[in-house]
This record gives sequence, structure tokens and C-alpha cells, in this order.
Amino acid sequence: MRRFALIVAVVAGALAPATPASAHSGDTPDATAYRTTVTGISTPEPGLSVRAVEAGARLELVNKTGHTVEILGYSGEPYLAVKPDGTWENTSSPAAYRNQTLTGETAVPATADPTAPPTWRRVSTSTTVRWHDQRTHWLTPGLPPPAQADPHHTQRLRDWTVPLREGVRTFEIRGTLDWVPPPTAWLWWLGAALLALTVTAAGLRGTKPIAAIALIAGTIAISYASARSFAIPVLAVGLLAVAAGIRPRPFLLTLAGAGLAVFAGFNEAAAFSQAVLPVAGPAWCARAAVLVALGAGLGLVATGGFRLRKMSAVATMVGS
Repeated sequence: MRRFALIVAVVAGALAPATPASAHSGDTPDATAYRTTVTGISTPEPGLSVRAVEAGARLELVNKTGHTVEILGYSGEPYLAVKPDGTWENTSSPAAYRNQTLTGETAVPATADPTAPPTWRRVSTSTTVRWHDQRTHWLTPGLPPPAQADPHHTQRLRDWTVPLREGVRTFEIRGTLDWVPPPTAWLWWLGAALLALTVTAAGLRGTKPIAAIALIAGTIAISYASARSFAIPVLAVGLLAVAAGIRPRPFLLTLAGAGLAVFAGFNEAAAFSQAVLPVAGPAWCARAAVLVALGAGLGLVATGGFRLRKMSAVATMVGS
């Protein structure tokens, strides 16, 4: 079991994609009602691409043109420069501070002046950069007025642009911001509860069914972790569940089930109540993965706990 877990961990590490540069650590929502979409670049160029990532919390720009591409700040000043040798940030740009978090509450120092000459600092050797951009977000508290008027349908809130510059040429990223109504959360919670009961019943019938369930649930959790940019806690409990499926000992089943239920289930349960998820692929598929982790995890806990109590009772009888 230890050897298997080590091999899987090494393989997962080898397959993990290189982490793109981030101009700031920032924060990422678990799920949101706001869908940020990049519709294109005003003058497309081979090697230059932009997309929304992390449930729209950031934009990601990839520059393989061989030329420097600047991302301009809120006053038109240079904010980021993605060069052939890496990514640079202008610390004189107010955007360098406002974009440190999703909501932009970081105080801007008096030294940050958009009219001042750029003061560049290198943030990465990567030509891929991710950053928060308030032009692409909805920051006003409460439900947007269009959603208040019709909360049952997707509402277009605005079209947005983010200016770019290459040499003396200026162009822009273009996109849209929509409010998306939430899914029917209680159906997903009900599905998780029914699955938990089913897994518990299967576990009471024998070892083979519960071992197969642990393997399947662990594999799904690993796939979900990969789609969620290799979420480490989810990946870890997925590996633990696979190990429990290979060696279905009561304590290991209980531990793996608790890990699945907590880290890949309850911690990810915002997927049941929000429309836009920070996961690659269809939202329904991600919700199904969370449902499986939650339901199968609780079922494994119940099965493992029952078997541990049974073993304890047998040991007490033998001892007496």
C-alpha cells in the first residue's frame, strides 16, 4: 500500500502542469454566481492568448509572440509586462496593489502614481501570468438589479475590456460578465444522502463491494483535484481512498471516508449552490464528483465504524 501511494504521488507530481506566474497571491472563490468570459482580443496575434480562470477570479495571459506585451492599469499606465524572459510588475501602478485581492481592498500607497515612470520588478521567469482585474468583476454588494428583476434566467451585466500595448500599438482583451442563477441545491444534497445510505448498505454485505466503492470514489476525487488545479487536500484524500480500496481495513476505510466527506465533500459543497465553479469541465460533472465524495465518504465512515465496533466486541468477548 505504501509503495502504491508513493508511485501515485510521483506520477501525479510529474503530470501536474507548471504553475503560471501570479502578479499577486490574491484569493479565489470556491464558487460564484458571476461568469467572466473572454470573447477575444481586438487584434489577434499568433502566440498571444487570454482566458478566464479560477471561476473568473483571474485572467490568464500567455505570451509566446517573442515580443513584450504590456497589460495596462486602470489609468492606462503600464501594470504588467510579459516579456520573452518573464513577467514584470510596475510597482508605481496603483493596480499592483488594488489587484492583490479579488475585491481590491488593499490600500494603495502614496508612492503609487500612474503618471510616474514605471518601476519594474520581476515576478517570474514565466511568459504566462494570472492577475485579478476589477474591470471583469461585479464588486457591488447584493444581487445585481437585472438579477433582482428576473432571478430565473442568466443576466448580462456588462461587456468589459482590458487594454494591452505592444510597442506603440494598443489593443484590448474583450469579454462579458454575466450573472447565472444557482442550481437546485437540495437535489444534490438529497443525492449525497441517498448515496451514503446505499454505500452503507453495500458495506454491510461484504468487503468486496466497499473496496470497489472506495477505489471508485478515490479515483473520482483524484480526477476532481486535477480539474481543480491539483487541490492538494482533495488529491491526498483521493489517494487515501484508493489505498483503502486496495487494502480495505476498517480503520483505513473510516479514515479515508472521513477525509473524502470533509475535504472533497463538505469543503466543496458550494458547488451545489453556485453556478460557476473553479473547476475545468462541465459544472454538473464537478457537482457529481462532490456528491460522490460526500455520499461515499459518509458511507465509508459508517461501514468502517461498524466494523471497528464489531472487532472491538469480538475482542471483548474473547478477552472475557
